[in-house]
Amino acid sequence: MPNSGPDFDRERQVAVAAAEEAGGLLRRRFGTANCLRTKGLSGDVQMDLDLAAEKLVLSRIQRHFPHDRILSEEAGLLDAAGERTWLVDPLDGSNNVAIGLPAYVVGIGLCLGSTPVMGVVHEPVTGETWHAVRGHGAYGAGGALSGPDPRLPRPGPVVAWTQGYAVERGDVTAVALRAVLELRCRRVLQLWAPLLGWSMLARGTIDAFVGYRAEGVDLPTGALLAAEAGVDLRTLSGARFRPGFAGDDSGRSFVAARGETLAHLLREVGTAVSPAAPG
Repeated sequence: MPNSGPDFDRERQVAVAAAEEAGGLLRRRFGTANCLRTKGLSGDVQMDLDLAAEKLVLSRIQRHFPHDRILSEEAGLLDAAGERTWLVDPLDGSNNVAIGLPAYVVGIGLCLGSTPVMGVVHEPVTGETWHAVRGHGAYGAGGALSGPDPRLPRPGPVVAWTQGYAVERGDVTAVALRAVLELRCRRVLQLWAPLLGWSMLARGTIDAFVGYRAEGVDLPTGALLAAEAGVDLRTLSGARFRPGFAGDDSGRSFVAARGETLAHLLREVGTAVSPAAPG
């Protein structure tokens, strides 16, 4: 079957179906999940559910789009010719599942070159799915997503935080960023599931998202969802942020918010980031 046109409607339908099917599997087996191994020195874990959900999602994408490249959290790069790359995080929040915390999602995205053009995030706990196509907006079951209020809340913003697994515990910039956010924001959420944070931002249930050297496999999917909901994406220095999955992680540091909140956070992170720091 040929690929769809620029609205990527067929890709979106396939991704939604795959994410929701994987989500049903994760929800049914949540209480019996087993940790298979710890990945590296970061403390990240691989669950048996990671592999089971990944197998399901990959099989569906490969069946419908057999000539596309896939980059998946557990399987790595399944290479192919062409500029289309699917990004799959079959269980974003594995560390949460490992401790019995029901905060996790399934994420599937599609990039043309380095540009995200379609993204889907499904939350198995609530059964909700959010999706976006570049230039066509972001949507959930209740209709279009409008992102957070651009006005700065008087008590300060509620901000999600993420950092990549390669960031060492004592990284000077990461420590400084977290410190200034804790001081200048109402709440700082460390969700261990970045796509969950992106979906909350797109829905407007939190005010902002700050990331430092973020992981590439889920960043474009979540950032597209937020951007299509009207969220402004900037680097830590305030330049336009272009979310990508390839290359050095120094290009994956960001502030995502709107209006007064964005301006407030850029001022605050500017006091924490040295001129030589990523972003």
